[in-house]
Amino acid sequence: MGIRKVDTGLTHREKMAQFNKFNFDFAKLASTFGRAGVGIGALAGTAAGGVWLFKNCLYNVDAGHRAIVFNRLSGVGETVYGEGTHFMLPWFDRPIIYDVRTRPRILVSLTGSRDLQMVNITCRVLSRPDDSRLATIYRNLGLDHDEKVLPSIINEVLKSVVAQYNASQLITQRELVSRTIRNQLVERARDFNIVLDDVSITHLSFSPEYEKAVEQKQVAQQQAERAKYLVLKAQEEKKSVIIKAQGEQSAAALIGAAIKNNPGFVELRKIDNAKDVANIIAKSANRAVLDANSLLLNLNSESHHQPTNYPEGVVHKVAA
Repeated sequence: MGIRKVDTGLTHREKMAQFNKFNFDFAKLASTFGRAGVGIGALAGTAAGGVWLFKNCLYNVDAGHRAIVFNRLSGVGETVYGEGTHFMLPWFDRPIIYDVRTRPRILVSLTGSRDLQMVNITCRVLSRPDDSRLATIYRNLGLDHDEKVLPSIINEVLKSVVAQYNASQLITQRELVSRTIRNQLVERARDFNIVLDDVSITHLSFSPEYEKAVEQKQVAQQQAERAKYLVLKAQEEKKSVIIKAQGEQSAAALIGAAIKNNPGFVELRKIDNAKDVANIIAKSANRAVLDANSLLLNLNSESHHQPTNYPEGVVHKVAA
C-alpha cells in the first residue's frame, strides 16, 4: 500500500508566501503581548514605589508624645513636632519620638541624720522631659534621660537635706523636710531639662535599735507623768483631809458653844434624829420588838438613854 500524493493546486511560491504571512502575524502578536507586559510591570513597580514612599515618607506621633528629626546632613533639628502625621525624607530623615507624659519613680535611700542615726527614706517623684528642650536632651542624655539623671540627684538631695536635721526633727518637722527636698530636687532637675511635677516622702523609718530606744523613752515619760499625777493626787487628798478636819473642828467648836449657850440645841438634835429613825421604820417591811428609848422615839422621857423594859404588846417597825 503506497502513499498517495495530494495535489493542492498551489505552486511552491504561493506556499512560501502563505508561510511567511503566518510567521509575520505570530511575531506581531508576540510583540503586542510583550508591550502589554512591560506596561503592567511598570504599573506594578510604580505602585510598589508609591507604597514604599508612603510608608517611609510619613510618620505618626501618638498622643502624649513629641518628636524631633535627625537629618543625615544637618544633624538633630531644633523643631519639635506635636501629635499627628508628619512628612520626612526617606533615608535622609529619621524621627526620634519622646514620651512626654508624667511618669512616677520611687527611690529608696539609706542616709544619716545630724545625730548620726541611720534613716531609711523613700521618695516618690513624678517627672517628665521639658518638651521644648528635647533636642538638647537627646544630644546630652539620649532617650533614657530619667534613668541616667534621677537616681543620682535624688540620692544627693536626700542625703544633703536629711543630714541637716535630727532624727526626732525628721518626724516632728516632716512637712518642712519634704518641702526642702522638693525645692532642691526641682532646681537640680531643671539643670538637666527635666520637669518634676511632684515630690513626696512616702516612707520614713529608723534602725530597730533607735525605734526601741524611742519606745523605751516614751514609756519612761509616761511613767514619769503617771508618778507626777499620783503625787498631785496625794497632795490634793492631803489638802482635802486637812480641810475636812478643819471643818469638823470648826463644827465641833460651834456645836460645843451652842450647847453651852443654849441647852435646847441638844433637844433639837434629838428631834431631828427621831424624825430620821421614824422615817426609816415607816418604810421597812420587817417587824421587831424594840425599845422606844433606844430609838430616840421617847422624847418626853428624861431617862431615854437608860435601858428600859419592853412594854408588852408594843411592836415597832425597823429596817432589816
